[in-house]
Amino acid sequence: MVPLPDRAAALLESLGAPSRLTAHLHVVHDVACHLLDWLEVRYPSVAVDREAVQFGAATHDIGKVLYPAELSSPGAQHEWAGHQLLLEHGVEERLARFARTHASWTEPGIELEDLLVSLADKIWKAKRVPDLENLVVDRLPGEPWEVFLALDEVLDRLAVDAHWRIAHQSS
Repeated sequence: MVPLPDRAAALLESLGAPSRLTAHLHVVHDVACHLLDWLEVRYPSVAVDREAVQFGAATHDIGKVLYPAELSSPGAQHEWAGHQLLLEHGVEERLARFARTHASWTEPGIELEDLLVSLADKIWKAKRVPDLENLVVDRLPGEPWEVFLALDEVLDRLAVDAHWRIAHQSS
């Protein structure tokens, strides 16, 4: 598993993040790194802020330190709270935004980086979201059906390890 960015790991530790949250952020970050590697090889002409995606995946649910009930139950209070928490800890907007955008990929102004964090947050547990996947396809160059097939292949490959990621988060 790819280690969390140092800055994200230090922030989670300083906030006393529950181990379940840290494990979740770790698996989503790992999936995001695999998506970035695939994108770099398959679509080298596509410019992506790799640092932002990695930090965003590693901190997208950080607001759950303030709303721990949302670790095991649905809820969206952690999104804006996490964004604000990151800003208060000196994290710049380009990195903090993922806390509020990871569940709202249809909002105006959403970038490919936001979509990649959202996608990693779904595929880590083998959840496929066609609307989200289509938004990613629309941002990549090439014939849409070829892009879709390529994305589908990498997502299927990542989904195979979902059972391991779920067990890791639960442990």
